[in-house]
Amino acid sequence: MTLISSFNVNSINARKEIVKNYLLEKKIDILLIQETKCQNENFPVTEFNDIGYNVLLNGQKAYNGVAIISRFPIKLNSQNLYIDHENHVEQARFLDANILDYNLICLYVPNGNPINTDKYNYKIDWLNKFYIYCKKLHNSNKKIIIAGDFNIIQKEIDCYDPLAWQEDALYTNEVKSILRKILNIGFVDSYRAKNPNIREYSFWDYQNGAWQKDHGIRIDLLLLSSECMDILEETGIHKNLRTKNRPSDHVPVWARFKD
Repeated sequence: MTLISSFNVNSINARKEIVKNYLLEKKIDILLIQETKCQNENFPVTEFNDIGYNVLLNGQKAYNGVAIISRFPIKLNSQNLYIDHENHVEQARFLDANILDYNLICLYVPNGNPINTDKYNYKIDWLNKFYIYCKKLHNSNKKIIIAGDFNIIQKEIDCYDPLAWQEDALYTNEVKSILRKILNIGFVDSYRAKNPNIREYSFWDYQNGAWQKDHGIRIDLLLLSSECMDILEETGIHKNLRTKNRPSDHVPVWARFKD
């Protein structure tokens, strides 16, 4: 069995003990993380090496940042999503790598708020470019896993109160439509495939007692190609990490695969 997880840590240096304990306690084989919020040279690489993990980084000072932590060797394919660097400054939101016979994509989709601003336009542009990237990926017939913080609420079941998000960049028809296009290529939301009727979340805001009230949203996803769906054993959300001291506002989503 191979256990693969995705976790928006909301600062690796603030959460490194939580992450290390999570890796060891749950025996995670591959962890894709988002919002590392540090440059590569400030990532605690040796601390993860010391407990038996390799690390691949795409960092940025104070914001964004993604990484892959793995028991197995990691081969980088790409860390750039944008082709047109003249019009867009590349943000550290993307990694494409091979581990074992998996093609893994780690991503942190722009938040996009507020609507009707350059931030929202950037999110739409980023997602459209990622959709094109996904079409090329799917033609490879590989075991593909797209994991990360999508910053998109897909359906009402993925949100405690859809009306509260009607004017939010996570829930516009436009962003939901692009995600549907990605799914229609042939990728599957692994959690929802296994849990079609369960209302469960991966993010709770730090404010207004959201965790205590279970006012959450499910925006952290593992999208799988058919080759991965064929070997998917189980999938879920590790909610208990939200109870830790100084937790992230996200919790890990995970999937276990047959070897």
